[in-house]
Amino acid sequence: MATKPRVGGHEIKNLRISVNRCFACGPDNAEGMHLKFHLDEAGRRSYCKFRLTKKYQGPPGHAHGGIIATILDEAMGKVNKLRSVIALTKQMEVEYLKPVPLEAPLVAEGRERSVRGRKHINVAEIRDAKNQVLARGRGVFIAIDPLKMFAKHISAKYQSDR
Repeated sequence: MATKPRVGGHEIKNLRISVNRCFACGPDNAEGMHLKFHLDEAGRRSYCKFRLTKKYQGPPGHAHGGIIATILDEAMGKVNKLRSVIALTKQMEVEYLKPVPLEAPLVAEGRERSVRGRKHINVAEIRDAKNQVLARGRGVFIAIDPLKMFAKHISAKYQSDR
């Protein structure tokens, strides 16, 4: 399986951002989740192995629904990097199938469903150690020009490296 190591936040091959404060994946966000996503180019997917701590609790012993949605959104968003595209979430649907346990090994996996112009439709799942699907999502993402969208947040050095 041809996998890339860790895939960063809102970077692509022509754009490097020195600080990543993304709540889901940003190592520079002290309050964030610090999810470490990887790309499997051969399998055309993104994936992340993780455990949720008690700070993400909703119902006793289980993850909050908003945290589940965040993880699915991140898994779907990372898939766009297989095309070296930054695409923002336009719409997302979440299906909560079973409660997602805390302190248990979990996997999030995202895949591309279709691409038409700037519109990317992706899907994702969260599975437990028994490979049971606990939650799934479907999202519509719109590709953007990150230098235009993030210009005031990116130093001139990174804009001129393009």
